[in-house]
Amino acid sequence: MSVHSSCSPLQLQRQQYQPKLPSILEHLRQVGGHFKALDGNEADPSILSLFPQTKDQDEIVFSIQSGLPAHTPKRVGVLFSGGQASGGHNVITGLFDALVNLHHESRLFGFLGGPSGLISDQHVEITHDLVQKYRNQGGFDMIGSGRTKIETSAQYEAALYTAEHLKLDAIVIIGGDDSNTNAALLAEFIKSKGRNICVIGVPKTIDGDLKNEHIEISFGFDTASKTFADIIGNIARDALSAKKYYHFIRLMGRSASHIALECALQTHPNYVVIAEEVLEKAKTLQNITDEICDVISRRAAAGKNYGIILLPEGIIEFIPEFRLLINELNTVLAPDKPHALALDAATDKKALLSTLLSDASNQCFKSIPQAIQEQLLMDRDPHGNVQVSKIETEKLFITAVEKELEERKQKGLFQGKFSAQGHFLGYEGRSCYPSNFDSQYCNALGYVAALLIQMRATGYIATVSRLAEAVDEWQCGGIPLVKMMAMEERHGKQKPVIKKALVDLNNAPFKTLAKLRDSWVQEDKYCFPGPIQFAGLPALTEGRTFTLLLESSKNLQ
Repeated sequence: MSVHSSCSPLQLQRQQYQPKLPSILEHLRQVGGHFKALDGNEADPSILSLFPQTKDQDEIVFSIQSGLPAHTPKRVGVLFSGGQASGGHNVITGLFDALVNLHHESRLFGFLGGPSGLISDQHVEITHDLVQKYRNQGGFDMIGSGRTKIETSAQYEAALYTAEHLKLDAIVIIGGDDSNTNAALLAEFIKSKGRNICVIGVPKTIDGDLKNEHIEISFGFDTASKTFADIIGNIARDALSAKKYYHFIRLMGRSASHIALECALQTHPNYVVIAEEVLEKAKTLQNITDEICDVISRRAAAGKNYGIILLPEGIIEFIPEFRLLINELNTVLAPDKPHALALDAATDKKALLSTLLSDASNQCFKSIPQAIQEQLLMDRDPHGNVQVSKIETEKLFITAVEKELEERKQKGLFQGKFSAQGHFLGYEGRSCYPSNFDSQYCNALGYVAALLIQMRATGYIATVSRLAEAVDEWQCGGIPLVKMMAMEERHGKQKPVIKKALVDLNNAPFKTLAKLRDSWVQEDKYCFPGPIQFAGLPALTEGRTFTLLLESSKNLQ
């Protein structure tokens, strides 16, 4: 490798990797779709009233068929929406390959910077030479991404204008739950205008919270959880070697604990917080602190003053007293209230805030470290909401544990030593090389999106199922986005959304954790997954997450 080269050997090798295709997609021009009724999946009437054009649609299942009409060239636009997730480029390369395979005159356009590129007609044509550079690569840098929401009448009109200006047959939106909600609304708007332009969604998010009975896993989760597990294993090995630190590791996962749960199953930490369990049992900060201190005390009694503690990113919103505090802060600091500007201008912010909060929230606010107080006050999103992802909860827990252990020491209840290191694992897992699983899954999703476009489907999300099986056994189709929606209150208004899937405490992944975790407290049963492997034994290169295997009833004993 030359120091002057901009491409590493692995980068070049991954560009040449050929993802396996589900057997049904190997004969692309013979694939057709048939409709299948979704039994027991009736949407809320209030949802259906918002989607009169796309409400009466059934599941699409693909199969090999004969006598299909000749395929016609398509002009398609594609965009990334939201945060990065490994495998996104393979959705685009798969979409490109499939469109050209179905008709060599098809053309693909990428909107730059996400939805804003669609609104402002900022695009680039995606060619063979361009896609070749991004095959099996991490990130979204081919065309970039963004968090703009298409929600105003002017934005919908601008998006339609762009689509008509480019003579598009379809728009593919690659994103999470909010982005696919946006895709459903855009599909409804375009159809209400009598235009025949399809809108197709693709399920993306490393958080793992875009899933249901039809979507087994969102792309990016496999790569992110394996990347984080590798780093956790490295830290655990260091803890085992140095024997002097407790490592509090906060893991990305804004609203659900799927990543924390998966990483715990892969690495066997001494303690892991599952936010959904905290919520169900109404555990306070002190309750969780006591549990962590009990673990530390048990290990100290065995001569072990080191360990691994895993925390989900969004844990603070699941702790009852913080949930109340954050809800009150979001209310009093909303853009339509005068308090936000007054607080920004105040010289004594805490004094002013104390007049706006309830006694319980005031008590909670005063009990936390100053740094966390400042993060709660200063880091607000454009809607005035606290940006929970920026709160360093690992430091909050370290401080709380230090205080509790000191009190226990004064009472003669703790004789060990405690020294802690805090970590946040987030961006490390969003844009790395996708695992072989995510490379293959995303490639297949791109092919499925192309087939849905050929069927003139709109308001659908591309699906690939049976993902715990070998790739050639995967099944492909599409689900109407409307059938995945519910009404929720957002910023004081009822809006249709694709509901986030939280960790189900009655499902196999959590039950497996609950069965095993006590044995990890005192014994050093750390597991070291190591980095993602791209070549070698299938057991190393084609592995699935424990979450996917357990939810698919695979025997992991």
